[in-house]
Amino acid sequence: MKNDETKSLKIQDGLPVQDTETKNMEMYLYSLRKMAEHNVESNRTFMTDLYNLRAFQYKGAEVMRLNPDLKYALILMDLANFKTVNEFCGRTAGDELLKCIANAFRRYESELVIVSHFRADIFAMLTPFEEQQELVEIVKDITRKIAEFKIACKVLPAFGICIATDPTMSVSYMRDYASLAMNTIKGKFYSNYAFFDETMRKQMLLEKQIENDIVEALETGQFRVYIQPKVNMETGEIIGGEALVRWCHPEKGIVGPAEFIPVLEKNGFIINVDIYVWTEVFKYIGKRLEDGKKVVPISINISRLHVYDNTFKDCLIHLKDEYHVPPHYVPLELTESGFLKTENLMYTSMQELKEHGFLLSMDDFGTGYSTMAMLQTQPVDEIKIDKGFIGDMSNPKSRIVVSNTINMLKELNLEVIVEGVEDQEQQDFLVGCGCKRAQGFYYYKPMPMEDFFMLLK
Repeated sequence: MKNDETKSLKIQDGLPVQDTETKNMEMYLYSLRKMAEHNVESNRTFMTDLYNLRAFQYKGAEVMRLNPDLKYALILMDLANFKTVNEFCGRTAGDELLKCIANAFRRYESELVIVSHFRADIFAMLTPFEEQQELVEIVKDITRKIAEFKIACKVLPAFGICIATDPTMSVSYMRDYASLAMNTIKGKFYSNYAFFDETMRKQMLLEKQIENDIVEALETGQFRVYIQPKVNMETGEIIGGEALVRWCHPEKGIVGPAEFIPVLEKNGFIINVDIYVWTEVFKYIGKRLEDGKKVVPISINISRLHVYDNTFKDCLIHLKDEYHVPPHYVPLELTESGFLKTENLMYTSMQELKEHGFLLSMDDFGTGYSTMAMLQTQPVDEIKIDKGFIGDMSNPKSRIVVSNTINMLKELNLEVIVEGVEDQEQQDFLVGCGCKRAQGFYYYKPMPMEDFFMLLK
C-alpha cells in the first residue's frame, strides 16, 4: 500500500510530477520571453521607428547569446555639429536627414543584425562579420547615403567600431568603447571611422585609475609644486620661475604631467589642482617676504576651465591678501588658445585682475591660434614664445620669423620670453635679436620649490 501511495504521488494528470514541473517552467519562461519581446517592440524611437537604446541592448545581448559561433561588432555613428544643421537648415530638414540615416541603417536590419536610433543624431548597429573590411564597407556605404542627401549644411558623420571579444561581452561596454573610438576622429575631415583597440583600452583604464586616485592624492598631499627657473641669457641670473605640478604617487613614483593633466582637464579636477598650486606659491613667497629673504616672481598657470568659474578671480585676490604678497610677484600665465576661444569672458576676468595689480602672460604664443588683433585688444604684459618657434634655427626662414616676431612684440611694449631653449646656438641667436629672457633645459629643468629657492642664495 505504501509503495502504491508513493507511486501515485509521482503521477499527476498522466505525467510524471517532474515532467509537469519542467513543462510549467518552460511555459513560464516562454511567457516571460513573449512579454519581453512585446516590450522591446514597443521601445522604438518615434521618428525613425528603430529600436531605442534599451531595446537595442536587450536585443543585442539576445542575438549574441543565441549565435555564439559568430563574431560581432558594434558600429556607433554620430554627426559633428548636428545642432547647426537644425539652426541653419531648419528643424524639418534636420528631421529628414535623421530619417535618411535611419533608412541607411535599416537596410542592414535582419534577425542577426540589430540597428538602433539612440537619440538625436546617434545611431548604432550590432552586426556579425568575418573580416574587418566588411565593417569598413558598411561605414562607407552609410557615409555615401548621407552624402547623397540634399541639404545646405556640411554633414560630417563619425563612426566608432568595437569588436566583441566574446559572445558574452556586454553590449553596453561595446557601446562605450565604440564611443571612445568615435570621439578620437569626430569632426575630422580626413577620417570618419576608428576601431577601438588595445591602446585606447589602456588609455581608458589609465584615465579611470587617475580619476579614482585623484581625490586621495589631493587629500594626502601627493601633488608637489615644482619650479622651472627663468633666466637672463646675458648674465645667467635667475629672474623668475614658473610653477608646475608633479604627482608623487605612492606606488608609481613621479607621474609626469603629460599623463594626468589631460585627464584632469576632462573631468574638471584641474581646477582643484590649480588652486592647490596657487596656494602653495603664495604661501611660500609670503613666508620668504616675511623672513626678509630674496624673492623673484613665480608665474602660475590659469586653466581655460577657470574662465567659466566666477570665483577664480576672488580666489587669487584672496590669496594675495591672505599671504601679503604683492601681485607682481605672481604673474598669471594663460595659453593663447584660452584667449581666443573665450575672448570676451577672458578679457573681462583678466582686466579685473590687472586692476588688482596682477601681471598677465600669454603662454604658447605662436602655436597656431594667435591673431594680430588679439595682441591689440587683450590686456597682456608679457608674451611667452613657444619652443616650436625656435626648433630649427638652421633654417633662414625660421630666423626671419623669430627675429621679426620679437621686434614686433618689443615695439608693442610687451615683455618677451622664449621657452624651450636647449642649446647655445638658440641662445646666441635670441640674444642677437634683442631678447634677454628665456626658460629651458639648457639652463634648468623643473625642480622642487625648495630647491629653486636654494638657488637664489
